Amino acid sequence: MVKISISYEGDLLTRSIHESGEELFTDAPRDNGGQGKHFSPTDLVATALGTCVLTLMGMAAKRVGIDLKGAHLVVTKEMKREPVRMLAKLDIVFFFPHSIDAASQEKIERAAMTCPVHASLHPDIKQIFTFHWGTRPA
Repeated sequence: MVKISISYEGDLLTRSIHESGEELFTDAPRDNGGQGKHFSPTDLVATALGTCVLTLMGMAAKRVGIDLKGAHLVVTKEMKREPVRMLAKLDIVFFFPHSIDAASQEKIERAAMTCPVHASLHPDIKQIFTFHWGTRPA
């Protein structure tokens, strides 16, 4: 169990404090009345998915003796307004600086699908995963 304390700071800002003492702020996006100075709550969902899949892939890579240090991903978040404002699509593009053998690559990519955030998101939210091995982001 983990406890996170969240307070409303006014002007659409929230402050969250993790039990470790780490804190973060959220702001509503500009297109929804906020200042867009911090991650929005749905940005955090996109971030949670990206960090979760990369962590699970790192665990899988470690088990087969591969270091994923330098791996990078970009999550593009799309929203929709109807029937309610909600996440529509999360497009996750992975870049791995080194090529590896096909069997290890398959194990590591499969690990991404075991991410609890991936499994917890509503099925109406499209999640698209694209993997680029031996490349760096442009």
